Amino acid sequence: MKKYNFDELVDRTNTNCIKYDGRQMFFGTEDVLPLWVADMDFKTPDFIINALKERLEHEVLGYTFRDDSYAESITNWLEKRHAWKVEKEWLSFSPGVVAGLTLAIEAFSKPGDEVIVQPPVYFPFFDSVKGTGRKMVENPLKLENGRYTFDLEDLKQKITSETKLLLLCNPQNPGGMVWTREELEALTAICLENKVLIISDEIHSDLVFEGHKHIPLPTISEEVAQSCVVCMAGSKTFNIAGLTTSFVVIPNKRLLARYERELKVPHLHMGNIFGSVALETAYREGEAWLEQMLVYLQENMQLVRTYLKGNLPQVVPMEPEATYLVWLDFNALGLSDEELNERLLKAGVGLNRGVQFGKQGSGYMRINIGCQRSTLLQALERIKAAFA
Repeated sequence: MKKYNFDELVDRTNTNCIKYDGRQMFFGTEDVLPLWVADMDFKTPDFIINALKERLEHEVLGYTFRDDSYAESITNWLEKRHAWKVEKEWLSFSPGVVAGLTLAIEAFSKPGDEVIVQPPVYFPFFDSVKGTGRKMVENPLKLENGRYTFDLEDLKQKITSETKLLLLCNPQNPGGMVWTREELEALTAICLENKVLIISDEIHSDLVFEGHKHIPLPTISEEVAQSCVVCMAGSKTFNIAGLTTSFVVIPNKRLLARYERELKVPHLHMGNIFGSVALETAYREGEAWLEQMLVYLQENMQLVRTYLKGNLPQVVPMEPEATYLVWLDFNALGLSDEELNERLLKAGVGLNRGVQFGKQGSGYMRINIGCQRSTLLQALERIKAAFA
């Protein structure tokens, strides 16, 4: 079995890379080590690059469709990795998970309807709700024993006759929780009782650490399967986000037809050749690479844990159960969000500000550990220096 080298540094500058070439725009300076945008600094796996090169040998890049082989690569992956038997007829396309989420909001609600979000949460959720003219209702997560969980009593109180949808982040971003079956059963019971459709963002489902297991929402029960939409992709897993190819799983035929109408009117269903090739190749050949990468990420997390405990114990990382994103709690330092961000930028490290994920993120920053260990160590040293 090939051994992959995740320590190899890759110069991403001058490639129109948001993470590096967008530093001036987002941080006001080029002199910052960026550990923010949720893509990885590791090379996209060689088997994907080779498949793309092979496709380029055919010198016509005209209109194409996604065939049964593409669908089978997805269904086989989901069954093997998540014990989820998915019929190919349940699959649809999306240019990205946020695009799929937004299309689903358009398809299954109307302007003025209430959509529940659970902050602190991936901030494009807010844009998708507000940008489509829906009313955002917050059901904040509860912090218990250093881990977020659902506030079910608050959820019950927030649901009204105007509440049509709940946006679920599973695994959770930025906290890194892998929701347990018990947690999901309790959440879905409330939604079923109130006829609230769940749109579940499961883009991080392959990035689950040892000791935890991702539970695809439709596997909770057949009733739940008929009352949810699942948005997934290989983009985070295999570092192919730039190919804008995701998929949606909708077991309910009626809901699937409504989603596909929303998808096809603006002609978004076509996708692109290379996204399809990359996704199919990733799911057919990517298991060994993924297993090695997950070990590397867990070792990176151990570095974060050990370094902060020994050098800056006031900063406490939330223990991630999944994802390469770590939620750092700076509240013990007693700084405002603006002061916190200024200190870090002055020290030359760029993270995501916690308040981007909702006001519940005040005092937090999100760091991306999907990078070479030398880069991560350099960032940790700069964080230490910021508060020396």
